[in-house]
Amino acid sequence: MHSPVAAQTNADLIARREAAVPRGVASAAPIYAKYAENAELWDVEGNRYIDFAGGIAVLNTGHRHPAVVAAAKAQEDHYTHTSFQVVPYEPYIALAEKLNALAPGDHPKKTLLVTTGAEAVENAVKIARAATGRPGIIAFTGGYHGRTLLTLGMTGKISPYKKDVGPFPSDIFRAPFPNARDGITVQDALTGLQNLFLTDAQPERIAAIIIEPVLGEGGYTPVPFDMMRALRDICDQHGILLIADEIQAGFGRTGTWFAIEHSGVVPDLITVAKSMAGGYPIAGVIGRADIMDAMIPGGLGGTYGGNPVACAAALAAIQAIEDEGLLARSTALGTHFRTRFAEIGARIAPDRICDIRGLGAMLAVEFVTDLDSNAPDAALTKAVVAHALKRGLILLSCGMHGNALRIMVPLTASDAIIDEGLAIFEEALKASV
Repeated sequence: MHSPVAAQTNADLIARREAAVPRGVASAAPIYAKYAENAELWDVEGNRYIDFAGGIAVLNTGHRHPAVVAAAKAQEDHYTHTSFQVVPYEPYIALAEKLNALAPGDHPKKTLLVTTGAEAVENAVKIARAATGRPGIIAFTGGYHGRTLLTLGMTGKISPYKKDVGPFPSDIFRAPFPNARDGITVQDALTGLQNLFLTDAQPERIAAIIIEPVLGEGGYTPVPFDMMRALRDICDQHGILLIADEIQAGFGRTGTWFAIEHSGVVPDLITVAKSMAGGYPIAGVIGRADIMDAMIPGGLGGTYGGNPVACAAALAAIQAIEDEGLLARSTALGTHFRTRFAEIGARIAPDRICDIRGLGAMLAVEFVTDLDSNAPDAALTKAVVAHALKRGLILLSCGMHGNALRIMVPLTASDAIIDEGLAIFEEALKASV
């Protein structure tokens, strides 16, 4: 086991950061990474942490998965960049072929590779508009699609993402998300969408409906399967494309390659990123071949899009998910987490956990002030995160009210590490209530 020697302190780096990095780039933990392996991380002072955040759901295959690192290093011995738009290369094609095969649906597919999740979403919108000849996009309350100006227009949460940076692009409309927490049923949400068609969003001018099959930043809330099926029918009725934003939910997080597979619905376009490459920056849009070919040559791409090192890493990460049975592992972890969270909640804070939800190992625990009022308790959530960090567990919150903890632990984490992290969570909750 690597044992880093502290050469500097977290306080030193905090001071340097404050002088060099804008405050808008916030960090959840006041520690600085020195070394990481699988589901463990050590800071520059040598303190060990169990990582339940996974770089915001990027590390389904864990920190520095040996096969992923080896594939990246092997590619570096050949070339690191040519720009696919100048001199193309085989790893881009191989990854596109793999993603086309993995994505749901029997129709022919093609894949565009880019660098970030927001870039993938922007390109999905471009492709949808080119394919349909329509401008409009419908997104949902609580959805998160990125921090660029176009994707912020689709993101359904003001603070901290959209605060003070409008106006946002036009022809983007918001529909209600079906959320039992807020008393919004599937029928309520569908009625709201139909009202949107009547009042603001002429369906013949809508290019696409975009939705996260499981809300990410919005609270790890799955879309009810009957809602997803209804959206597919509505899109088919009006000639609208359905975009599944799988950036946070994809690559085994929910127990299937893509979260939308749980509903049986086949989308027209899928945006991917995060855990696709085990920590290397890459993203993409997978879609029906006829739709993906709507743009003229030169209309898609980017200087770094589909970087060859990241492509090699992605192929290795996907292979690791297959070889190590991580889809089944996600399902088993989800069951284990649900059981343990329910036990811990009943014992430590029986009136403070109102919901344990998600799909597979993409889970959230939601805290309230009491079960009678069900009022969101962001303060308790923040306290649990802080106490957990002091004890060596990295957690992140989420949700419209900041009162849910989300689980993004690597699927490769051992049972012993998982249970050690859960024991720390129990201690942190006890110290917070």
